[in-house]
Amino acid sequence: MLRIHFTGADLAATRIAAEPDPLWELSLSMHQLRLRDSNPFLAGWKHEITRRLHPGSRERRAVALPFALNPPRGYFPDFLTPYESVGGFEAGLDAVLGTPKRRLRREIDQLAGASADTRPLIEGIGRGSPEDLDALGASLRRYHDLALAPVWDQVTEAIRRDRALRARQLVDGGLAAVLGRLHPQVRYADGVLEVGVYGRSTDRDVHLEGRGLLLIPSYFKETRQLMVLADAELPPVLVYPVDPTARITAEAAVWGTANAHRDAPSGPLTALMGRTRALVLEAVATGGTTSVLARRLGLTVPAASKHLAVLRNCGLVLSTRDRNTVHHDLTPLGRALLAAG
Repeated sequence: MLRIHFTGADLAATRIAAEPDPLWELSLSMHQLRLRDSNPFLAGWKHEITRRLHPGSRERRAVALPFALNPPRGYFPDFLTPYESVGGFEAGLDAVLGTPKRRLRREIDQLAGASADTRPLIEGIGRGSPEDLDALGASLRRYHDLALAPVWDQVTEAIRRDRALRARQLVDGGLAAVLGRLHPQVRYADGVLEVGVYGRSTDRDVHLEGRGLLLIPSYFKETRQLMVLADAELPPVLVYPVDPTARITAEAAVWGTANAHRDAPSGPLTALMGRTRALVLEAVATGGTTSVLARRLGLTVPAASKHLAVLRNCGLVLSTRDRNTVHHDLTPLGRALLAAG
């Protein structure tokens, strides 16, 4: 159990991040890719990125270094999620690459369980090697462009909707209501926020001492627990998963707006299969489960499933089952038809 102690000054200084934090989202999305019990709302995204980063691929090799620094469980270096990233990806990346050598060494030494393959990758970072830091910057940028940029509109909209929800809670019940409803494993009373920490059997007390607490809603945070950065030398932050309703309505809003302002992929393709089915074919190009695709297109799940079945029977879509979900991708024929149309 982690207990965070607030003074009156801390409560006055506590705030919620206005925008998504790109480097927290980057690290947490890497965790999601390697967790078996990852967030089901991210199944379509995870399927597509995992496909692109399959072992041995050029893309996987290009992002091997940040993966080595971001184990899915346990500690990962605090310098990867600098406070400066509240100002955007570029500001955060500059802060990462400007981390003092002493801190790099200290935090790399805390990484446990690095394999023989990954240890050489991270040792240069621990030494503050300019070449290895440049490589880290390039890898972080490549992963950001590949995995985060395509869904950043949804991420941003979800964080804004979650923030609006917390604002309503603040008006109705004060800051105590906001803190107490962040997650099922938190409890706030009498100036103390108790946070259940997965895998930790010992208690710990953190006194904010007037610094306040920055609450960071995260699109990619796993739902099992919250994450607290409470180093006495760093601004204290608490990262929590966005409210599920904020996530669902954000995705529907983003894709609904996009669909309302676009035509079907092409005249010939629409003439061949109809506007809705042509849009379904185009949506499958970025991968997704049946429910995800339905939300993107503003369709019911049965309607989307029917269109997908027709496209699959025509050899245009490949559907694979993963436990209780079905993922859809274009076949080579489907991609060729979409490109030609």
